[in-house]
Amino acid sequence: MSQTFTQIAPPQPLVALTDDETLFRDNVRQFADEALRPKVREMDEKGVFDRDLIDQFFQLGLMGIEVPEQYGGAGGKFFESILAVEEISRVDASAGVIVDVQNTLFNNALLRWTTEEQKRRYLPRMTSDTVGAYALSEASSGSDAFAMQTRAQLKGSEYVLNGRKLWITNGKEAGVFILFATLDPAAGYKGITAFIVEKDFPGFTVGKKEDKLGIRASSTCELILEDCRVPKENVLGEVGKGYKIAIETLNEGRIGIGAQMLGLARGAWESALKYSQERKQFGKSISDFQGIQFQLAQMATEIEAVKMLVYNAARMKDAGMNFVKEAAMTKLFASQVAERVASLAVEIYGGYGFTKDYPVEKYYRDAKIGKIYEGTSNMQLQTIAKILLGGK
Repeated sequence: MSQTFTQIAPPQPLVALTDDETLFRDNVRQFADEALRPKVREMDEKGVFDRDLIDQFFQLGLMGIEVPEQYGGAGGKFFESILAVEEISRVDASAGVIVDVQNTLFNNALLRWTTEEQKRRYLPRMTSDTVGAYALSEASSGSDAFAMQTRAQLKGSEYVLNGRKLWITNGKEAGVFILFATLDPAAGYKGITAFIVEKDFPGFTVGKKEDKLGIRASSTCELILEDCRVPKENVLGEVGKGYKIAIETLNEGRIGIGAQMLGLARGAWESALKYSQERKQFGKSISDFQGIQFQLAQMATEIEAVKMLVYNAARMKDAGMNFVKEAAMTKLFASQVAERVASLAVEIYGGYGFTKDYPVEKYYRDAKIGKIYEGTSNMQLQTIAKILLGGK
């Protein structure tokens, strides 16, 4: 009698770390604790990121993790970028997003969409001393990203760009931008084109830096383009295919934000755990009270669940699997957990948690952005629902 076997889907990538990944993670963690942590409060209060730290990011190879060695990078994997973002964000989410944008958005887009000549021209800079930024959003185009008004017109050997970009992370520090503009607003998303724009191109200006609730040391700036001239050879990918670059790059970026929120949640939880063992009430540590124990246990459980989502999505990306649903779930859940954990951490500290003398109030402020940038929580839910219901 013949048997019919049901085809079994291949197993999902494992989330466990290899020895090399563990060593890499531990080195980044040590750097974050020793070099970054002492500067976090001052940077947050001033709203300015220490340039010396960015130089150290480059020296440690954290700004070009996936870039092949022939272009000056570390030749690593996307998963290692995620580990770096997590460990740095455990100490400071502002620092984490600088490393995140450089690796998961900017460098990833260059690696996937540039010509060989563009790779040789830009990747060595991005791995040695130049910060990158990703300029998609505008005042009138947030979740509706392709309703942008920034125009590009071909004039001879150059494109002339006019418009304004808003909410651009790394705007102050960046030397090169991946910037999206439309050649034909009537064409909708099919008119969108991506450009590689250098900070010193004529007609390009970095405008106001936003005064934000959280991740204050990370610059979030307006970009102003007034007859900004961009050489034809600086088109990224194909003319009219900018929407594809934007969507596919942001899918990867969502895993990076998940890693940022994972690190933030871990940092808040570790602070709350330590404080609960030091703080005494009614003659004993507050960690001896079941109410506090249950909160710490719930926080730790949710953090572990986020870790599984983040690591699995990153492994899927490295394995060449379709990870769009997993990336959306990762960002959605990680941002929810980070906000909950940071809020509970403030409560465990009590009145002290409401002051700037302790780190948890900053974790709480920083957590809020996770539900907003690189696709709001509602947009993640929409993506997940469409995929589950058989849409694209």
